[in-house]
Amino acid sequence: MAEQLRLMAVHAHPDDESSKGAATTAKYVAEGVQVLVATCTGGERGSVLNPKLDRPDVWENIAEIRRAEMDAARAILGIEQAWLGFVDSGLPEGDPLPPLPEGCFGLQDPKVAAGPLVRLMREFRPHVVTTYDEDGGYPHPDHIMCHKVTVEAFEAAGDPTRFPELGPVWQPLKLYYDVGFSKAKVMALHAEILGAGLESPYEEWLKRWEDRPDKSPRITTRVPCAEYFPVRDDALRAHATQVDPDGFWFHVPMEVQQRAWPTEDFQLARSLVETELPESDLFAGVRGTARAV
Repeated sequence: MAEQLRLMAVHAHPDDESSKGAATTAKYVAEGVQVLVATCTGGERGSVLNPKLDRPDVWENIAEIRRAEMDAARAILGIEQAWLGFVDSGLPEGDPLPPLPEGCFGLQDPKVAAGPLVRLMREFRPHVVTTYDEDGGYPHPDHIMCHKVTVEAFEAAGDPTRFPELGPVWQPLKLYYDVGFSKAKVMALHAEILGAGLESPYEEWLKRWEDRPDKSPRITTRVPCAEYFPVRDDALRAHATQVDPDGFWFHVPMEVQQRAWPTEDFQLARSLVETELPESDLFAGVRGTARAV
C-alpha cells in the first residue's frame, strides 16, 4: 500500500494553530500529508484583540464566534481539526496573580486530562506530533498544560496498560516542540526590515529580550515553508477577534519575512526512529517506513 504520512499538531486555543507552525502544516497538506489539529480548549476566555470587534454583541457570543473562526482557518489551511473539550483558563493578570477559574484546563491533572488526546491519537494514528515546550512558548496556563498533556498522551497512546478502554494502541514516532520566535529569528527580521528602509516593529522585542533566554540552541529542525507564509497569514486573519489586521503581526512585508527567515523551527524532543540532526523535515527517519495502516 502507498505511504500515508500523518501529522498531529496539539494547540491550546483556536488561533494558536494559525500563529504557530501554520506554514509548516500548509506545506505538508500540499504534499499530501494528512494533518489533524487537536484544540484543547474553546478559547472562551480569550481577549478580543481586534478593536473593530470589541463590542458587546461579540463578547456575548464569543464561544460561538471562536468556533466559527476556527472553521474558517481550518478550511484555509486544508487541515482536519478536533476539539478536546476543555474550558479555557484565561490569562491571569495582577500581583499577586488571581487563582485560575474552577474546572479550567490549567487546573487539570495531566495524567487524567491526557485521555481525550490519547483517544484521538489512537483514532488518527499520527506518525509525528507537535506541541509547545515546557514553558508553553509563553507562560499561559493553557499552553503549559497543553505541553504536559501532549507529552503524557505521546507516551500513553502506545501503552496497552494505559487507557485500555480508548481503543487499540498507536505509538507516534516523533514529538516536536514549536520554536516560534528565537532571538536569532527576531534579529534577522529586524535587520532585514531596517535594510529595506522601513521601521521595525521588533525594536521593543529586542530590548525586552536582553533578560530572556534564547531558544536558538534548542532548534533541531528547520522546515522550509516560506511560500506558505501567505496561507499562514490568511488563516490567522480568519481568527478576526484574536488579531488586529492593522497590527503588529502584519507590519513586516511578506517578501522581507521570506528573505530573512524562510523556515519554521522546531525542537525534536522525542524520536523512536533514527534521524540525523539538523533536520529540514519533520518526517525525517519516518519516510519510507510509515505504511497506510
